[in-house]
Amino acid sequence: MALFGRKKKNKVLVIGLDGVPVWLLQHLMDVGVMPKFKTLCEEGILQSMKASLPEISAVSWADFMTGTQSGEHGIYGFTDFKDRSYEITFPNFTDLKARTLWDRLGDMGKRSVVVNQPSTYPARPIPGCLISGFVAINIKKAVHPLPLLRKVMDFGYSIDITTMACRRDHDLCLSELTETLKRRKMVVDWLWMDQDWDLLEVVVTGTDRLQHFVWSCIEDSKHPLHPRAMEYYAAIDSLIEEWVDRFLGDPGGDLSRVFLLSDHGFCGIEQEVRLNTWLMQEGLLSFLTDEPQELSQMDPKSVAFFLDPGRLYLNRKRRFEQGWIEDEDAESILVEIIDKLTSLKYNGNHVIRYTFKDQEIYKGPHLNQAPDLVLLSHKGYDLKGTVKERELFGRSDLEGMHTWDEAFFWSMRPKENDLRISSLSDFIVDALA
Repeated sequence: MALFGRKKKNKVLVIGLDGVPVWLLQHLMDVGVMPKFKTLCEEGILQSMKASLPEISAVSWADFMTGTQSGEHGIYGFTDFKDRSYEITFPNFTDLKARTLWDRLGDMGKRSVVVNQPSTYPARPIPGCLISGFVAINIKKAVHPLPLLRKVMDFGYSIDITTMACRRDHDLCLSELTETLKRRKMVVDWLWMDQDWDLLEVVVTGTDRLQHFVWSCIEDSKHPLHPRAMEYYAAIDSLIEEWVDRFLGDPGGDLSRVFLLSDHGFCGIEQEVRLNTWLMQEGLLSFLTDEPQELSQMDPKSVAFFLDPGRLYLNRKRRFEQGWIEDEDAESILVEIIDKLTSLKYNGNHVIRYTFKDQEIYKGPHLNQAPDLVLLSHKGYDLKGTVKERELFGRSDLEGMHTWDEAFFWSMRPKENDLRISSLSDFIVDALA
């Protein structure tokens, strides 16, 4: 019910479902698990969408919130190299080098309420309020403005489930996902009424966690946890129904200003592919110790190395303090590596679907930070940058992996055919213009 005296104004509602592929939504609608979403799709347009490259949350959500890509916002992954070094750093919200859509809306006098947006830790001032999503280490640094923190904690709010425990204990995983969703809803419902806002955005990240840890319980209807997984998705559908209905009842609420999206798709893992192991087997990477734990232990005479999930870096003289490859020699080395990678097979099946050179996918002032090559695998081959394994192919306890071109976007109006997540912030800003 709308509050008496609240001035009518245009408003926007954005709901993100992390890691949900368009085909899974279609399946869940077909089998009756998500009837509200089915109703929305009868009124609006459900489209597939390309994620970022690489197809990971840290980059896709940065693309979404800035309307740019890595060469402009400077985030290339969950990890990166320190300047001129092989040492690893973990970029966070303070490293984002482009303005967000919430900043742009602030220029228009608009206020945003943003809940659980990944890659926004530590929380910083925005025109409105922000509760960071993963990767967030400390809830006390994840809430802005700070006076909201006490109430958030009173709700028993949790940014994430206990990931390592839930990877091992799938029953615990479903229990924590359900409780986290419940607490997230409580906080969103409170902020909905407590704050004066023009944009309300909330992201559900439990979908990504469920699919990484227990993909089999979604794919296999006979899996003992399949009913609980379907209950979780049904709860998300009910949440969408409640929020959309409430939004339409608010002053300024209109279905044409509701947007739903994911940041990448998902599929099951056939094999993990340890790309640094492949480089070692090819004689392109070596280490100064027999049991390396990190890239900083590599022999500086190495030619190339990978960071997760499929980012290849040449040991360039201009990029790394101990680098030795001159720029004029880099192209021929890349051509040889690409030729070998595209021939890589597992049980007769090609592993690598596409290879992208830096300037084919990135542009902007931070292009110098880009990997030389980004790989995209065929479905089922999860690319890894570990240096600890000696077998090229193998499995861990993860069951699901990301895909590139199966993210979804729902709105009332069809968009361009080659839809990319970086274009969505303009739709949102335009809806409030």
